[in-house]
Amino acid sequence: MGKNEKTSLGRALVKHHNQMVQQIKEKGRYYRKQENKVLESVTEVTDIDAIIEKAEEAERLYTHDNPTPKFLINLDTNANENNEMMTPEELREQQLKEEKLHAGSLQVPRRPPWYPGMEVDQLDFNEKQAFLIWRRKLASLEENEKLVLTPFEKNLDIWRQLWRVLERSDLLVMVVDARDPLFYRCPDLEAYAREIDEHKETMLLVNKADLLPLSVREKWAKYFQDNGILYLFWSAKAATAAVEGKPLIGFEEQENTSNSETKIYGREELLARLQAEAEAIAATRKKSTMKKSTISKGADQAAKHVVVGFVGYPNVGKSSTINALVGEKRTGVTSTPGKTKHFQTLIISEELMLCDCPGLVFPSFTSSRYEMIASGVLPIDRMTQHREAIQVVANRVPRHLIEKVYNITLPKPKVYEPQTRLPLASELLRAYCASRGYVGSSGLPDETKASRIILKDYLDGKLPHFELPPGFDAEADKETDVGPSSSLTDDDSDLSDDEDSPVVEGDLEHALKDLDSYEKENGLAAKKAGKQVRKKTATASYKQHRKPMRKKDRSWRVGNDEGDGMPVVRVIQKPANLGPIKA
Repeated sequence: MGKNEKTSLGRALVKHHNQMVQQIKEKGRYYRKQENKVLESVTEVTDIDAIIEKAEEAERLYTHDNPTPKFLINLDTNANENNEMMTPEELREQQLKEEKLHAGSLQVPRRPPWYPGMEVDQLDFNEKQAFLIWRRKLASLEENEKLVLTPFEKNLDIWRQLWRVLERSDLLVMVVDARDPLFYRCPDLEAYAREIDEHKETMLLVNKADLLPLSVREKWAKYFQDNGILYLFWSAKAATAAVEGKPLIGFEEQENTSNSETKIYGREELLARLQAEAEAIAATRKKSTMKKSTISKGADQAAKHVVVGFVGYPNVGKSSTINALVGEKRTGVTSTPGKTKHFQTLIISEELMLCDCPGLVFPSFTSSRYEMIASGVLPIDRMTQHREAIQVVANRVPRHLIEKVYNITLPKPKVYEPQTRLPLASELLRAYCASRGYVGSSGLPDETKASRIILKDYLDGKLPHFELPPGFDAEADKETDVGPSSSLTDDDSDLSDDEDSPVVEGDLEHALKDLDSYEKENGLAAKKAGKQVRKKTATASYKQHRKPMRKKDRSWRVGNDEGDGMPVVRVIQKPANLGPIKA
């Protein structure tokens, strides 16, 4: 082979080498972008590609070759098998049956099996496949018309943070809001922690316990004990105030009157309790590993300190709790859900380390979107339908408490309406806007601004409310002043109860006046004789600022003295032309 002859083998090797180097560089850039990527919680997917894909699939299935099948569709979804309308109670019972039937399908996504030597690409592919299968299961539940699946976290990277916290932690602390602990509790997460390690324990940290009366705390303590749930009452706000040296009004009295079961723990007491529980779990795990003789060096190093992981819904106080335990601000805190983006580890001492996980919205059947907005799980500033969320507040907070807190007067029910009806969201918003002077650019009440303020007051505890454990609903109306019926007077209760009592003439006149006003407001009043009511025609906003039209000058018209109001036209009669004059 001569010197100047070209060889294809060497060029192929060089080309292959350059391609491998380029692939390695692109892979490095990809992973660097993933590290610098800011995690964002995704609870709703509006991907146009998914819509286009469904449309293409539907066009492929239902063509001339495959005609559209003819189904007998019942357009009334609230009808039963006999095509009879169902009452709201029957619909709720049917929904509860479906929820119990599909409760096993409502799970937290599991991480696929892995080992330390697994390649990154293979691990990433396995996790994406497992997450896709989980999403498909929930999509099948969403297709069921009898079930209402709430929005849930759809970002895989957020769930990866949860997987890491679960694997690292010895004790898992689930932070919940004391006003409705069962809403924020995820039983399947406790089961998943047991699947990872049979020795892991889950503790329910009932935050904002200072907002509950002592009697309600006793009921929740009894419920947790009867169901074998490990729990602690805690107030991050009170602990932060104690660290900063600021007194919290009303908290010392509750703390002194509490016993060991309903006691609101302080900072030092909670740290000691968490460390003791985690060390007991680590000791139990060490004994079991000693029996199996599988102790490694890594296990010995991990046994030097115990890890306590904090998980839960957004905006329940996980970061506030960690800041109070550390004694200084180490994690960002805000009222907007989703402030924490990555899990963080904080070393408290040589024996204890805390791990904070980003807030996750777990899938559930028990609530609607508007209840999640009112509970602070979904961002308040992003809501588009504010009246529905305010209606949740009006249903939970009694009428007299709303009037007392905001110093407003809500419209009372009419005589012909049930006297126990709850206030409407429109009534609450209009009364609040009128008292605060919130008016939009169009001259109407600024209900959007008012709804955001009311919802934030509802979350901060300015509007007192709480839920009772299952089985205590009957005692709630007797022992606690919570129900809307407590705001009624004796006269109102008599009107609602005695439906068969004769109507007094004064009440009848009052009811007729209310009906007349109702008809006038809605344009239903009949025209009275001799008085014709003209309806004002609605004019567009751009026509309200036009200049007044100039009056036409009609002075050229000749007036008529006889007074019939019609103008008179002057007629000039010419003499008739009779032809040439004859001599």
